[in-house]
Amino acid sequence: MDARFIMTREENVFWAKRNIVDYIWKSAKLEGLSVTFPETDAIFNGMSVANVRVEEVIAVNNLKRAWQFVLENLDYPIDYPYICKINQIVGGDNLIFGAGYIRNFPVSIGGTAWKPDLPIEAQIIAGLSDVAAIDTPTERAITLMMYIMRKQMFSDGNKRTAMLAANQIMVSSGCGIISVPIEKQPEFTKMLVGFYESGDIETIKAFVYNECVDGADISSIYNQPLPDMSCFNIPGEEKS
Repeated sequence: MDARFIMTREENVFWAKRNIVDYIWKSAKLEGLSVTFPETDAIFNGMSVANVRVEEVIAVNNLKRAWQFVLENLDYPIDYPYICKINQIVGGDNLIFGAGYIRNFPVSIGGTAWKPDLPIEAQIIAGLSDVAAIDTPTERAITLMMYIMRKQMFSDGNKRTAMLAANQIMVSSGCGIISVPIEKQPEFTKMLVGFYESGDIETIKAFVYNECVDGADISSIYNQPLPDMSCFNIPGEEKS
């Protein structure tokens, strides 16, 4: 599975920061939050927003902090403690019960009678090791995301945690950003339920690869000629 986009790490960090509010908004919508993009933008920038539930404000701010954590720790290996830390940030301020700890009680999944097994730490560590052995970063990131989602490691916030962990791999490798477009979210959710039930990853992995990877060929801008700016008198610069 080749990279959809090829960037340097610095370019990918720039792209992530440039579009971070959009990624947070789409992640919030995927979790069923009712915030609009303007409301998400206002919350991100520390403004007060009327008629938005406190829990939704906390959720957006937690996603902001989680993204900051990911972008500041791109060299850290994606291991069990790292994933638990992401969930702890995503569920902070009492948003998620037991945030950062793997759940020790059964849960149900909306839209299906399938129930995930109780997560076992040793099995998760072994599973993460198998994922880490995948050669190409894009396939490794998508596989990790789907593994965490289906394991339902935590009491809540599994999709947010999974996508953030996957994007650490994407950004650190310069492969773009995984983000489910709003118009593709119903289809993604339907596929996700099918993946929960069957365990067959190939269909949803191909969907994420083709429809949910965002990025740009930023390096191409350096190959374009600059316009003639010799007429400008810039203080501190001497004209040749």
